[in-house]
Amino acid sequence: MYQDLILTNLELFSSHFYDENIFYLSKHRKNITIIKNRLTSFDIILFLTIFASNRLVKTNKNMEIAERFINYTKFDTQSADESETVPSTAKQLVFAKYLKEELEREGLKEVEMDEKGYIYATLPATTTKEVPTIGFIAHYDTALDASGANIKARIVKNYDGSDIQLNENMVSSPKQFPELLEHKGEDLIVTDGTTLLGADDKAGIAEIVQAMCYLRDHPEIEHGKIRVGFNPDEEIGRGAHHFDVEKFGCEWAYTMDGGDIGQLEYENFNAAGAKVYIKGLSVHPGYAKNRMINASLLAMEFNAMLPKNETPETTEGYEGFYHLIGVESRCEEAKLNYIIRDHDRDKFENRKKVMENCVKAMNEKYGEGTVEIKMNDQYYNMKEKIDPNIHVIDLVVKAMQEAEVTPLVQPIRGGTDGAQLSFKGLPCPNIFAGGVNFHGPYEFVSIQVMEKAMQVIINISRLTAGYND
Repeated sequence: MYQDLILTNLELFSSHFYDENIFYLSKHRKNITIIKNRLTSFDIILFLTIFASNRLVKTNKNMEIAERFINYTKFDTQSADESETVPSTAKQLVFAKYLKEELEREGLKEVEMDEKGYIYATLPATTTKEVPTIGFIAHYDTALDASGANIKARIVKNYDGSDIQLNENMVSSPKQFPELLEHKGEDLIVTDGTTLLGADDKAGIAEIVQAMCYLRDHPEIEHGKIRVGFNPDEEIGRGAHHFDVEKFGCEWAYTMDGGDIGQLEYENFNAAGAKVYIKGLSVHPGYAKNRMINASLLAMEFNAMLPKNETPETTEGYEGFYHLIGVESRCEEAKLNYIIRDHDRDKFENRKKVMENCVKAMNEKYGEGTVEIKMNDQYYNMKEKIDPNIHVIDLVVKAMQEAEVTPLVQPIRGGTDGAQLSFKGLPCPNIFAGGVNFHGPYEFVSIQVMEKAMQVIINISRLTAGYND
């Protein structure tokens, strides 16, 4: 049935398809039997995603920022930590292609998307002066913590400070989330309580695109060449891995990936991921004495060896942590998945040594090879790269002030692609995108805050034009 649906929508399918042979056959509507036989289950899933997206998503060259953002949320772009492909999920490419085509429709120049889903585009300068080329960057994947499929975003107009009924069983209440009260009188975009919203970081994309459209329509605003970049897989720590800094061609850039209004961040965690593998020995429980090694119990024992007061729920500010984000276990084997975070580089390195020492102690107790660990550094604190280029911060502070936004300079208790990009030679602090309660069903974003973020982008672009004056 689904194969026949594809065949009746070949033009739609082929315009999004990456197999050149099927693309050719589809475009020319030849050899239908050949096409049908070559369609895999992956092709069918990809087509259904495309088909649904095209039916759901409205295109309008003059759309407002809220409409643009809500359009973006209709695409499921969740990344996958265990995947070894780039991007980590094929569905991210579906949205990437839509976004590339949108940039082309909006009149940006030098629009390109590489085979890994990285998108680059240019808004040409409106000045002949020698002006630094700057960039704005956002990621389009969504987090693994909650579903990103079938998002049903809606707008709560003129929020009055009361509970928001997400669905019949869920309420977003200022008693639990007092930050809601900071947005009384504003228009809030919320979920239906079954998914995350995806303001992290589709709000950032919408703000960048909307700002470029505004500058396009107001050539009287003087600015230099502006580059925009959108990438996959930030949520799994790989967003900047394949970002082509040389191709981007900027002196500095900004990620629009922060939280609530005014946030400006150029200090972030040093970050690592750790996977702990435990080998057990399964024996019939009736005859297990002195023979069974229960990997599930060893997993519990391992986690208990880590400091109990150094977890996300017990730390704040510059305090680092160990975070157990997942456990897979049975008697015979277990796997624990951790992230390790600390702003201080020395403390960060010590945390990794603590993990290694726990492994060593477990193996001394239960036998060599019982426990193994694989750790990988994900990114480092960008502060050491931003401090020598503090002008990039000074510009944002002024841009915010001119937009009547109070700058809130604070460390990121998390990460951003800007950290990796800064170490790749592109100083790249992080600016607020407006989302609150990221990665879960209580996530929301204020339309007015998104508009302020858009204005900050415009102001930075204008102020940079006077950088060499």
